[in-house]
Amino acid sequence: MTTRLDQPREIRRTLVPRPHYDPESFGRLSERIARFLGTARFLVYMTVFVAVWIGWNLAAPAAMRFDPYPFIFLTLMLSLQASYAAPLILLAQNRQDDRDRVQYERDRAGSERSMADTEYLTREIAGLRLALNDVVTRDFLRSELQQILKELDPKDQHSTLS
Repeated sequence: MTTRLDQPREIRRTLVPRPHYDPESFGRLSERIARFLGTARFLVYMTVFVAVWIGWNLAAPAAMRFDPYPFIFLTLMLSLQASYAAPLILLAQNRQDDRDRVQYERDRAGSERSMADTEYLTREIAGLRLALNDVVTRDFLRSELQQILKELDPKDQHSTLS
């Protein structure tokens, strides 16, 4: 049995209970997040978030600052966000690759069917052409009848003899 990469694996039973999640729902969620991370809106939100964070920690009274310069906690938060964003983006790309692979297989099968149909029709047309070569056409029949009429017409025979 070959495993298809575009199909999810069956859930295996283990002795240690693991949390169960729906891979399809998780995949759709990851695609939505990855799609959001690639928008200008996300960049604007992140820019505003970082600017407010830095502004607050520079301008607020000393007792209200929670991340003084050099903003170590901000760096940690951005690293955490990046560590989650990268696998989510990769998961979304893998799912898109799987969809593309399935679409490619469908396109290839359709192309093969079209090619086979075209070859069949080409053979049929060639067969019809060969069959039509043996059929008398109207123009050929007319010319043959005119030739016979000329041969049977006595006027034409006397003029050709004299």
